[in-house]
Amino acid sequence: MPTMTLQIPTADGRADAFAAFPDGDERHPGVLMYADGFGIRPVLREMARELAEHGYYVLVPNLFHRHGPAPVIELPEHIGEEVRPALMAQLMPLIEAHTAERVLSDADAYLRFLTAQPEVGAGPVAVTGYCIGGLLAMRTAAAHPGQVAALAAFHGPVGADGFDVLAEITAEVHFGHAESDLTPEALGELNRALEAAKVAHTSEIYPGTVHGFTMSDTDAFDPAGLQRHWDRLLPLLDRTLVSSY
Repeated sequence: MPTMTLQIPTADGRADAFAAFPDGDERHPGVLMYADGFGIRPVLREMARELAEHGYYVLVPNLFHRHGPAPVIELPEHIGEEVRPALMAQLMPLIEAHTAERVLSDADAYLRFLTAQPEVGAGPVAVTGYCIGGLLAMRTAAAHPGQVAALAAFHGPVGADGFDVLAEITAEVHFGHAESDLTPEALGELNRALEAAKVAHTSEIYPGTVHGFTMSDTDAFDPAGLQRHWDRLLPLLDRTLVSSY
């Protein structure tokens, strides 16, 4: 499984990124994977490699590249609840500085770079995201409706603050919510907004999960939730991307 550390040209300098893709000379559908707030680290590299094994070129950019290369803050091997508040205190200024303007500027650069790679085919791409990366994936899909065919967001902040972009999304969507992040009432509100925007979607609460359930280096990790994530993500990509190649 080839992997690379790359430098993506952006309007504000170069963003470091991790890429994983299948071996061989064939071209593959591209997937832009937005990390959670803790950024590129071993668990994200492993998830990118696992997705690449299914036939995709996966690009994981450093969301906070303006503040330095990943990891932007020092991370322990395991992100337990005892260290999470201190880590979030360091991350919040970076998250707050990542304005909507920066999100869209970076999205343009990431997609331009992804689709220019010699291993990536000429068809549509997908965007996936975790935690804050889920919101960034939504914004990216909305800004590039003709290019992004699939959008998947997991335990992301995709509540009412993201409803304003739904009407711009033409991708097929899957939202996998943590049980601790969204009440059934809030889920109903979101799904009604998706239906009103005529977005093809599945949107569900993963039973027994808490925020961050896909990340095996955190206390929130739930193996069943991670497997459910793959069970939803892989068919979505197969339906929307593979048939175009």
